[in-house]
Amino acid sequence: MVIRPQIERRAAVSLLLEDRDQLLVVSGLGSPTWDVAAAGDHPRNFHLWGAMGGAAMVGLGLARARPDLPVLVITGDGEQLMGMGALATIGAAAPGNLAIVVLDNRHYGETGMQPSHTGLGTRLDEVAVASGFRWTERHADIQAMPGLRRRIHAKEGPGLAVLEIGTDEPSRIMPERDGVFLKNRFRADLQAG
Repeated sequence: MVIRPQIERRAAVSLLLEDRDQLLVVSGLGSPTWDVAAAGDHPRNFHLWGAMGGAAMVGLGLARARPDLPVLVITGDGEQLMGMGALATIGAAAPGNLAIVVLDNRHYGETGMQPSHTGLGTRLDEVAVASGFRWTERHADIQAMPGLRRRIHAKEGPGLAVLEIGTDEPSRIMPERDGVFLKNRFRADLQAG
């Protein structure tokens, strides 16, 4: 059995969202949403509840609509694998203000912890490079989070970082689930800002 270094995902997400300033955050289905919620409620969090595979494309839409603001998509490996075509589209569109962080536990956590393709050799960071992303990173050490946070805010994307996390399942921190409320709150904060 090979023991791999792993980042504690909830701590990593919390560090990425420190001093977030104007950062727009899209959180993917399941664990990424609970991790973003655990870092604190914010009107510029947009949680996806039933759109598996859609987080990166929602992020692209926001990045194109608001090129003045940094946009961060936090998603899981299973969701990003489902939306592989999104990486090619994002690479072609080349939004400088978009970054994607993939929490990669090498399993499909929402459907029963079956091994995912990232556990079988697919490297999403290499797919992003082949798709034209300006930067990619892969981390298994939480000490890298402050540097990654600065890179996200620098708006030099598109960029993608893979965080190698464990398979632990911290308690669920559930954010607001009313999609209309989340949409309206998000829009109102953008208009006020």
